[in-house]
Amino acid sequence: MVDTVILPGAEALTEQAIDPTLDLHAEIERLRRERKAVILAHYYQDGEIQDLADFVGDSLDLSRKAAATDAEVIVFCGVRFMGEVAKIVSPQKTVLIPDAEAGCSLEDSCRPEAFKAFRDQHPDHIALTYINCSAEVKALSDVIVTSSNAEAILAQMPADKPILFAPDRHLGSYLARKTGRDMTLWPGSCIIHEQFSERELIKLKTQHPKALVAAHPECPEGILAHADHVGSTRSILDFVLASPADSFIIATEQHIIHQMQKAAPHKTFIPAAGADGSCDCARCPFMAKNTLEKIYLALKNDAPRIEMPEALRQDALKPLQRMLDLSVNVNVSKPSL
Repeated sequence: MVDTVILPGAEALTEQAIDPTLDLHAEIERLRRERKAVILAHYYQDGEIQDLADFVGDSLDLSRKAAATDAEVIVFCGVRFMGEVAKIVSPQKTVLIPDAEAGCSLEDSCRPEAFKAFRDQHPDHIALTYINCSAEVKALSDVIVTSSNAEAILAQMPADKPILFAPDRHLGSYLARKTGRDMTLWPGSCIIHEQFSERELIKLKTQHPKALVAAHPECPEGILAHADHVGSTRSILDFVLASPADSFIIATEQHIIHQMQKAAPHKTFIPAAGADGSCDCARCPFMAKNTLEKIYLALKNDAPRIEMPEALRQDALKPLQRMLDLSVNVNVSKPSL
């Protein structure tokens, strides 16, 4: 597997060497101006990072922003595959990620060699691949999708062609149920959405009988069966803001609630729980690796930096470009920041 992350050199400033009196917000702002940088943050980032970002969004929002920005430097606060996407669509730009270890359980579950063998076993299938995967898996795919646009893109695939869907089996199963398409699913899952408990969700619904349930399609079917709305993080945000209801149970990574509380402080948002009744399972440990200190160091050190062989970038760009082209008419709200 190609390592797409260039790490800081031996001479780079480290977290331990940061002056504890340093105003990190001021220094990040200074470096952002000096380097003509834009900071992109996923909804699953800590609220403090969301608040300093130039744009906050889900995977489709941020893919579009990465492709459209005229900034010279992109600091992508999310996980590694998101930074790879930014580099694939904007090769002339410097793409930094705060932490090189901020990976993804879905990406980890679908290694390129195994995915190639999967494709080879189904040569007549269209490989519709979720964006939560490595650049190498993207390069082996026909079309990339996000949770925002997957259903709309699937509807544009030839009706007589079977579909390979990787790496999230829950999203794939949800799409198959909604569309009736013949889909062969890769057995991956998100460690966050996989942990939500149907039993605990029913308890929360009993405790909050007026609360509506909004769930991400990466959740297991038992969770989705109780949802009043199923959609991407952006779709969930739009739903709770537009709904006249006053309380909601949120079955996705809980940092999206930061945007909900900012936009609708009069409403109540309750994180869905795991089997132990705790909402701790709703915090992504990979997203949590990013901090203000690491954003500052990335801008200061020009690393961790995403780089990849041009041949790989070109091969991964083709299915990503197909996604962007097929998403032109998908009704996805623009980021509100």
